[in-house]
Order: sequence, then C-alpha cells, then structure tokens
Amino acid sequence: MQQRAAKRSLSHLPDVAALLSHSHSFSEVREKNRHMEPKSFWKETFSLRDSVAPRIAPRILVFGAIALMFTSIDLSGGWKTGVPITPFEFVGAILGLLLVLRTNSGYDRWYEARKLWGGIVNQSRNLAIIGLTYGPKSEPWRKQFINWTAAFPHVTRHSLRGERDLDDVAQLLGAELPKVQHAEHMPMVVSARVSQLLHEAVQSGGMDRFAFLQAEKERAQLIDHLGACERILKTPLAAAYSVEIRRFLFAYLVSLPLALVDQLGVFTPLFVMLVAYPLLSLDQIGVDLQNPFSKMRLSHLPLDEISQAIHQNLYCAATGEPLFPSLATESPRDPARESAATAEESRERVPATPRLAHQYAGA
Repeated sequence: MQQRAAKRSLSHLPDVAALLSHSHSFSEVREKNRHMEPKSFWKETFSLRDSVAPRIAPRILVFGAIALMFTSIDLSGGWKTGVPITPFEFVGAILGLLLVLRTNSGYDRWYEARKLWGGIVNQSRNLAIIGLTYGPKSEPWRKQFINWTAAFPHVTRHSLRGERDLDDVAQLLGAELPKVQHAEHMPMVVSARVSQLLHEAVQSGGMDRFAFLQAEKERAQLIDHLGACERILKTPLAAAYSVEIRRFLFAYLVSLPLALVDQLGVFTPLFVMLVAYPLLSLDQIGVDLQNPFSKMRLSHLPLDEISQAIHQNLYCAATGEPLFPSLATESPRDPARESAATAEESRERVPATPRLAHQYAGA
C-alpha cells in the first residue's frame, strides 16, 4: 500500500527514461563501462583507445625528423660530434623523475575529484531519503523536491564542464530552466531552490526542525563538494613547473642525437623516437589528469554515468521500485515458472540497460 501511495504521489515525475536517453543511450553507457572489466595484456598493449599515442605522435615524428637531420649531416660529411652519452643518461633519469612527480600530482587531483563526486552521490541520496521520509506528504512538494535534488548533480556536471545547454534536465526543471541556464552560478540556484523547499516544509508543519537541520547539513555538503571540485578546476598546477619541464624535455630530445649518431648511425632517429615516446607520454598524461572533468581529456571522470546513477537512486527511493526493472538486483528466479510469452513481453517493455544504480553503490 505504501509503495502504491508513493507511486501515485510521484506519478507526475518527468519521463526520466527520456532524460537518460537524451544524454546517452544505454548501449553507449555499457560501452563506456567496459573499462571496469579485466582486459588482456595484449589487448591493452596494442589498443589506441584511452591512449595518448595518437596525441603525441606528431611530436615524436618532429623529434625523429630532427634526429634524421643530424644523422644525414654526420653520414654525408664524415663529421663526428664526439659528445659522450654518459651525461645524457643522468639527465634522462632526472627528467623522467620530474615527469613522474608531475604525473603523480595530476593523479592526486583526479582521485580527489572522484572522492568528491562520491560524496555528491552519498549526500544526494541522504537528502532525498530525509525529504521523502520526514517531509510533507503532499504531491506537489514531493515532486519538486525529488526533481530539484536529482537535477543538482546534472547541473553540477554541466557547470564544471562550462556547458550551458541543459536540455537533458529540462523535464526536471520545467519552467524554471531559463532561470537556471542564465544564472551566474547554476548549481547554486538549484541548491537554493532545494533549501527553499525545505523551508516551506518546516513553515507548513510538514517537517520537524531536527529533520530540517539534518537535510540542510546534507545540502550544504553538496555545495562543499562542488566548491572543492571548482578549486581543482580553477587552480591547475603551477604553470612555471610545466613550462620548465617541457623546455628541459625539448632540449634533451633535440640534443640526444648528438650523443647517439656516432654509435648508432642510421638507427639514431629510430632510437630517439623510442626514447621520446615514454617521456612525451608521461608529459601528456600529467597534463590530462589536471582537469578530471573535461570530456576532452583522457580518462576523465564518468560524470554522465554518475549523475544518471544518482537520478536512478532517487527515483527508487521515491517510488519503492526502480525506474527500470532491469536495473534492480533481483533474487534468482525459477525459469520453469516463467513462460516464454512473459519474458518476451518484458523484453519489449524494458530495454536492456546497464546496472547504473549499483555501479557507484560504494561511492
């Protein structure tokens, strides 16, 4: 009875299926989530997906061409550089260490951002549970509360990516979509609306003060997590550090052929490109990890999937049933009790979808 009442009270929730399919089809989400599955050594070795190789290939070719020029001069004129290789061995080791340190700094930012979004997942769930359990039972209030709470992670994702197109949450925000779109800080408008709904609940007597204070604490933590994400976004690593490392890297790779040409001859360009590949890869990875939110960077956080998972969780909390039955964890069934007609009807009604609701259950 409680489940049916909850479903009736939220019967006018927006078509979340349309919302999810607008941003990503379920086949695309499943394809993106394949990185969580174990991969073979050879498959990852020769895969170009999630690899920096295509991005740094032109730079590798440039350094190979420079090495080819030095090699041609050496072979055509009989000119010997006489530069020893030993200093380059020490410089290469130091340069590699500097690149690793910068890569680790970038990964720290990526990992911190992931933990912050784990907090957004948890606080969104807690806020929804408090509102639905201790808040007013009126249909309009519950509908707006779930819609605005579910909209926060979506709007936060767009804000961190510098996007103003909120068509994927138009059904959640309704007539107030333009107000959010044109706001200087979009997530703050959404958070303020959630706070206003909580205030209305207290004023109407539908929520006690203790529940209100706890809900406000969860809402405030959402803003705290957002502020920490903005700190990561707007304060990259020191530019001077990146500039100097790249200058050292350029000088090292340009002068390296002078020490190799006497010993390797025509193989000098090939060896220079082999040395350039790991060094340039570490450099590019360190740059990409600085901004874990942008879709233009490799291994960016799957914010689309996280936002959709939160949305699914809130819908389950509101109705007592999953938005899509195939997303729920079900107990094993006896195949003998299910007819082929029932199975076919279920497949036609519910498309195959990934288990978004449980992908970040441990966030």
